[in-house]
Amino acid sequence: MNVRIGINPLTWSNDDLPALGADIPLETCLSEAAAAGYAGVELGHKFPRQAQILGPILAQHGLALVSGWYSMRLLERDAEAEFAAMQSHFDLLSALGSKVMVCAEVTGCVHSDINSCLSGRPQLPKNAFDTLASRLSELAKRMRERGMRLAYHHHMGTVVQSEAEIDTLMESCTPEVELLLDTGHLTFAGGDPVRVATRYASRIAHVHCKDIRPDVLRRVLNRDTSFLEAVLQGVFTVPGDGSIDYDKVFVPLRKSNYAGWLVVEAEQDPAIADPVTYATKGYATLRRLST
Repeated sequence: MNVRIGINPLTWSNDDLPALGADIPLETCLSEAAAAGYAGVELGHKFPRQAQILGPILAQHGLALVSGWYSMRLLERDAEAEFAAMQSHFDLLSALGSKVMVCAEVTGCVHSDINSCLSGRPQLPKNAFDTLASRLSELAKRMRERGMRLAYHHHMGTVVQSEAEIDTLMESCTPEVELLLDTGHLTFAGGDPVRVATRYASRIAHVHCKDIRPDVLRRVLNRDTSFLEAVLQGVFTVPGDGSIDYDKVFVPLRKSNYAGWLVVEAEQDPAIADPVTYATKGYATLRRLST
């Protein structure tokens, strides 16, 4: 694989639970990420959103802008309206050299509501899935024409959560719609990252590497907690600290000559999980297994 290793700032501060890491400045996040060996970072809520400001900040630390999450509402508006809505985000990523945009459909989602059980997440009937796939394909085409790849992020608490829903989405969309493989979310949802990596290796545009603590996973599933409660209880950790076999996950990616980012993304409470310790461990694991 021809990969670069990046990290999401969730290790230091959480976008959906801003109280986690609220006292940690962006400077600390970037300096510690660079010191741990990372080549780039994804966007977080503490990042300035003007390219002329953010670019020099990242350059000071020798970091690239990997990508950034975008919340789509394609079940509420068509591809043209969505493309218009994403322009400021698109332009920021493009100006700073990002080639992939992390996109997820969030209509009706429950992942950002600490009071909503995961069992209450939206599930789409066939006609609604067809609508989503059609609009998503058109959006991905428009983005590709402007030099940006759409990496669809399957995510707990959203309309595309399970392995079966990933299959339906990939089968229903045109090839311009590519996949963000998130090992932690897929395992949480009961899926198999190795199987999905094998099935869609040629369409994987981005990889989020988060590991799972199986004892915590069993507990939160049994109690049907919210997604954020599961995060607080420590369901996620960095590669090498949980149960996912990344060596096996990387086999199909290596065979398909995956060339892109491997991103450590492990939502944890930084007051409990020291960011430097876990960022360093995640980087070391991915570097060892991906080379």
